[in-house]
Amino acid sequence: MARIAGVDIPNEKRIVISLQYIYGIGETTAKKILKDANVSEDIRTKNLTEEQLSKIRSQVSKYKVEGDLRREIAINIKRLMEIGCYRGMRHRKNLPVRGQNTRNNARTRKGPRHTIANKKK
Repeated sequence: MARIAGVDIPNEKRIVISLQYIYGIGETTAKKILKDANVSEDIRTKNLTEEQLSKIRSQVSKYKVEGDLRREIAINIKRLMEIGCYRGMRHRKNLPVRGQNTRNNARTRKGPRHTIANKKK
């Protein structure tokens, strides 16, 4: 397995798909990295030469990925909670932050249902 930005990327997949296993790199960014490194998108990860891998690593290092990106996002959320803005309060209460309906849905964010005794509709 090739190791890029501290992540083992799969060998059997095309390199454009394998790069997306790195947190912070999606389809568009993966294609841009490969274009800048002059590497074909269709080549499999196991068929890459060391020279191509080093070019890809140098291109990936220009982006904020993995631990740095996760840390920055956590700091941003923490700041929102500290200043007490609406979004920060929603984060603190584990409710949807971006205006979604919470009466019927939002089970992913709210967690499993808590039944309340003698509650009638």
